[in-house]
Amino acid sequence: MTAEYEARDPVLVGSLKACVPFIADLSRAMPIPHALDFVELAGYGLAETGGHEQIRFLKDLDLEIEGRDVVLVDEVVDTGLTMHYLVRTLALRSPASLVGAVLFDRPYRRLVDDLPVHWTGFTIPDEFFVGYGFDLGERWRNLPDLRLVREV
Repeated sequence: MTAEYEARDPVLVGSLKACVPFIADLSRAMPIPHALDFVELAGYGLAETGGHEQIRFLKDLDLEIEGRDVVLVDEVVDTGLTMHYLVRTLALRSPASLVGAVLFDRPYRRLVDDLPVHWTGFTIPDEFFVGYGFDLGERWRNLPDLRLVREV
């Protein structure tokens, strides 16, 4: 990532809240100038919307991204619906480039095929984890590693 964006000043955009440990580690590991910004999205399920899953912004970007290289940073991509929404929405703001970097991937759960995920850390099983940003009822995000939750 550093080699690709050297002398380009990218913007790392994190999707709150689970991405915080990953984006902090990624930012510290990048020796090149870059900016950080965050969005927060909320989804509501099928019952509230008459059979269609909807996504909306709770927090939008503070920075302008027009003409900038944007890297969407997230902890995991599952169905891809959230990243797809974010890519479509941010593309309207005319960034120079728009790609994704995810720590964990679950490609077997994908409902969207054309996601611009350029960097993936690990493919993980379809199990429920807490720690390193992942939560259960807004708890356990602070654990320094992933822990498998056997019963929810």
